[in-house]
Amino acid sequence: MTPPQRRSKITPERELELYEAALDLLREAGYDALTMEGVAARSRCGKSTLYRQWRTKPQLVAAALRGTRGAGLADVDTGSLAGDLRAVARSAAAGAGRDTALTHALGHAALQNPELLQVLRETLLQPGAEAIQAMIDRAVARGEIPADHPAAEFVATQLIGLTRARMLVEGRQADEDYLIRFLESSVFPALGLCAGPRAASGSPS
Repeated sequence: MTPPQRRSKITPERELELYEAALDLLREAGYDALTMEGVAARSRCGKSTLYRQWRTKPQLVAAALRGTRGAGLADVDTGSLAGDLRAVARSAAAGAGRDTALTHALGHAALQNPELLQVLRETLLQPGAEAIQAMIDRAVARGEIPADHPAAEFVATQLIGLTRARMLVEGRQADEDYLIRFLESSVFPALGLCAGPRAASGSPS
């Protein structure tokens, strides 16, 4: 039996540089045009190092997506559902360009590759949806909305989908003002929430 290849040691800082190089190339040219050689050139790394570490392009992309995700929305808790959703809008607007470009770059390839599709869901879609669901659960516990409110199940899909759909439909990013106007005109009325005065950008509510 052939012994498994040993991975060479790469510092966490260098690993992050390689991940960012791979994701930048994905955003710029798409998945089909991404090559291990291109990542090596962008990061000034020997391509043999990349192949030793990740072996294939899908494995490198999967590692890069997992390795560059931050805490995201998991720590958001403003004390009200309206405040939480506004915080989601600000966060989504801040990352819309980079994440939307990644989603578009990987969309077709992910449909042909179950591993990529799963990683795309795990890293770019599910964390946000789960965080929004946690906000709704807290709102139910506080008595802000009833547990069986028919509009609650659609909130995460609407917000996550809107950040990607506006670019496709209008050719424009879903910026903070656009997302908050959507919340105040569509989501809050559907949930029976009072919008209240709009908070300044960067405020938690």
